[in-house]
Parts: sequence; structure tokens; C-alpha cells
Amino acid sequence: MNSTFTILDYIIFGLYAIIILSVGLWVSRGKKGVQKTAQDYFLASKSLPWWAIGASLIAANISAEQMIGMSGSGMAVGLAIASYEWMAAITLIIVGKYFLPIFIEKGLYTIPEFIEKRFSTNLKTILAVFWIALFIFVNLTSVLFLGGKAIDTILGNGDGSMIFTAIIALALFAAAYSLYGGLAAVAWTDVIQVTLLVIGGLITSVIALDHVTPDGGVFNGMSHIYETAGDKFHMIIKRDNPEFDNLPGIAVLIGGLWIANLYYWGFNQYIIQRTLAAKSLKESQRGIIFAAFLKLIIPLIVVIPGIIAFVMFSQPEGTAIIDGVGEAFRKADGSLNYDKAYPWLISTFIPSGIKGLVVAALAAAIVSSLASMVNSTSTIFTMDIYKPYLAKKDGKDKDVAVGRISGAIALMIAVVVAPTLGSIDQAFQYIQEYTGLVSPGILAVFMLGLFYKKTTNKGAIAGLLASIPVALALKTPYLELPWMDQMMYTFLITLVVIVFVSLSTNKFGDDPKGIELTSKTFTTGKVFNVSAYVILIIVAILYAVFW
Repeated sequence: MNSTFTILDYIIFGLYAIIILSVGLWVSRGKKGVQKTAQDYFLASKSLPWWAIGASLIAANISAEQMIGMSGSGMAVGLAIASYEWMAAITLIIVGKYFLPIFIEKGLYTIPEFIEKRFSTNLKTILAVFWIALFIFVNLTSVLFLGGKAIDTILGNGDGSMIFTAIIALALFAAAYSLYGGLAAVAWTDVIQVTLLVIGGLITSVIALDHVTPDGGVFNGMSHIYETAGDKFHMIIKRDNPEFDNLPGIAVLIGGLWIANLYYWGFNQYIIQRTLAAKSLKESQRGIIFAAFLKLIIPLIVVIPGIIAFVMFSQPEGTAIIDGVGEAFRKADGSLNYDKAYPWLISTFIPSGIKGLVVAALAAAIVSSLASMVNSTSTIFTMDIYKPYLAKKDGKDKDVAVGRISGAIALMIAVVVAPTLGSIDQAFQYIQEYTGLVSPGILAVFMLGLFYKKTTNKGAIAGLLASIPVALALKTPYLELPWMDQMMYTFLITLVVIVFVSLSTNKFGDDPKGIELTSKTFTTGKVFNVSAYVILIIVAILYAVFW
């Protein structure tokens, strides 16, 4: 049943590559043939409409971590992993209503720039260096490695021999248009990429469902996996579930997942940057609500395939017999390689001709995220490190050139480091857990910086420094705390530290740099408000049905 990659598949994939590169380079010309200013390069001339912002947000978000890693977690955990997607829809509403008005009013290029305006240049620099390191050594490397691993499974023998070649190819593809064109090239090509990844993802799910039972049929397949793997369709898993440490029951709804989501969607440069490039605040908010709607359908693309793979591997009665399925997921030590779920489905069931489109969709997810991460890394380096500390004061603006060079260097480092990641059972969970060591402290600094005028620079620094040892202390095996709970407790303790130090050192009441907020600051339009209520109702229904 395993179909090979035919000449037609290569033609389809080649057309995808040509279209993306052509659009990226065409957009890169700018208004007069070249882009001259930092605003052109890093913020797409502040010209993005809502639909481009929404599409670009999802394209930047959905990468190998989700297509490969979340499908792997879908095989291991089931639908509960979809909480990342459905709760992200609610998080986007919060970001659009309460964070964006402040960011856009301050005319930010980067998230560290907010820290400078609210606290101090020193704290901004510390966080800028941290984020550059995080983007290169965690985000870029993990996306490259997982992307290479997927292509090795689909186009190679699955033995790892193609991984490094695929990593280099993906990096060169992303660099080809993103380094020259900046955010404009990234955002406008993302509109094509997100369309392709949704279509390709749905095709994969539909074809895989059609092969679940001997009789075929998409609805038969869906009914079969629901009946035979019913325990995989619960959003709130119980304590006796082996995956409870990754998704600790009701605490997912009221605990640490909020920390991960608010940090990621509200204060992550490569996500928030496209909202800062909007024509207006209203356009930016409409873009973010569009992204929230798209988030609701992502589990159909990335989680359901993992559950299908689980059923096919487990072979309950009534399941189609697939040759080699037992060996496909077993590693040499006998453990299961869950992250092979999505690429295995593609290589096994997608017929020649369509496979080129589906692999192009997977490449779109990977390349769009790489391009976003490279662009944001170069933006932070240029605006927060180069301009204040390294630029010569000779009147010459070299921001765009520095942005391109720093982006290229970041990508080259990631290409070298990526193969060293090795094999991880559930890459999505692994990345979330270790990012969770630092995100609670950073989120605490931002939340109090935004909404508590008494917060001081000394309080923010003290909280940030305290958060890491607190996170490590809570990670001790003796406490037996799920890592999401560790994140929540770290966040709460950091809040206490920041407030205590701020009140102890501030003799003048409100901090001079505190942000003045009024009810008008958070006024949103009718389209945003109605859409937000619709999304909230849909999410409530989904949790009620799959509780």
C-alpha cells in the first residue's frame, strides 16, 4: 500500500516551491523596487490587512512541532492534546482585546522594546539575548529537526539517512525569500502556505479515515476509531492515565496551560510581530479573531491523524490489517516512536499524485514557521542589540542589511545544531515542558508591567531572577508535580516576588513608567465582539461534548 513519490508528485511539489519563491520575491521589491527602511523590512510597511495577519499567525504557529509533534501526542494522549488549540482560540481573544491596544499605541517593533519603555534598557537587553538564544537553539533547531525527520520518513527509508539533507533544503528554502523580503514576504506567502496546509492536512485525515476499516468510508473510519479508542476522545484525562503528567486533568483548564498560551500568543516575537504590522488596531484585532477561528479546526488536521495511527497500530477488531504497522512505530529498544504517526500515514496511504500536494502542505507548515522565526530573530538582534550598542553613528542606515545577515547566521547555527537533538518520543510535549522553565517568570513581568502601575524595574528583575531557581526547585521528583502545575506555581510565586520587591523599593506610589489605562483602551468593535462570543460558545460546546 506504500506509494512512492512519482514524477507527478515532484512536479506538484516543484510548482509549490516556485509559487512561494516567486510571490515572496515579488512582494520583496517594495513600493519602488527595493525596501529601504526598517519599517518596510521588519513590519511590512505597517500595511497588512486582517486576513493576511490571521493567516500568517497560523502559518507561523503550525509547524513541524504541531504537524509531527502534536500528531505524535495525539497517538499517545488523544484529543486532550487539542486543549492547546482550542484554548489558544480563547487566548487570542484576550491578546486582541487587552494586549494589542497597548503594544500598537506604543509603536513597538519588538517585544523587548516594550520592556525598555516600561522598565529599563538593561532588562530589555537581557531578555533580547535570551530570546535570540531561545529562537535559535530551541525553536529553529526543533522545527528543522522534526521537519527533516518527517521528510526522511516520507521520501527516504525512515532510517535517518536523509535528515541532514532535508534540514539543509528546508533552511535554504526558507532563507531564499524571507531574508531578502523581510516580514512582507513572510506574511504574504503565509496566506498561500496556510491555505495549502489546511487543505493538505484535511486530505490526509480524510484518506487515512477511509483506510481504517476493511469496508472503507470516512464516516465508517471515524465511527470505528471513536468506538475502539473511546478513551482517546476525552479532553480532561484522569489521574490514572499514563499521560496525566503532561496534561493534568482539570488543571489544564484553570492552571498552567494559561501560562503557556498567554506567553506564546501574547509575548512571543515571531507570533506577535505580524499583528504589529497591521494597518490599524481594528485590522489587527480582526486578524487575531480570524486566527482564533482557524484554531478551532486545527485538531482535525493534527490530532485526529494521531488517533487514527494509534488504532491502526493497536489493531482492535474490525480494523483494516496494515502490513508492517507493528514495526513502523517500534524503536530498537522496543519503545514506541509516536512522532512517526503523521509521516507514516502520508507515506502509507496518500496515493501518488496527491502525495506531492500533501508533502507540499507539510513543507509549507515547516518553511512558514522557519521564515517567521528567522525574521523575528533578526528583528530583535537589529533593533535591540545592533542599533543601541553596535551601530556606527555616521548617519547611514544599515538596519535592513544587518537584519539579513543576522537572520542568515541564526539559520546556519540552527542547521548545525538541529541534528544533535536526536530522537524524542513526543517532541511537542518536550518543547513545551522545557520552554515552561522560563515562560512563567517572563509572563509575570509582562502582566504586572501592563496592568499594575506600582511595578518597578527592581521588582521585575528580582522576579525574573527568582523564577528560574523556583521553576527548577518545583521540578524536583520528590514533589511529583506535573510540569503544567509547576508552571502555574512558578508564575504565582514570581508575581508575589515582583509585587513584594516593588512595594518595598517604591516610595512614590505608582512607578513613573506605569501605563495609564482607561476603559477606552480596551474598547473593541462589533465584529470582534460578536466573533469572540461565537468562539467562546463553540469552545464550551466542544468541551461539553468531549469532556
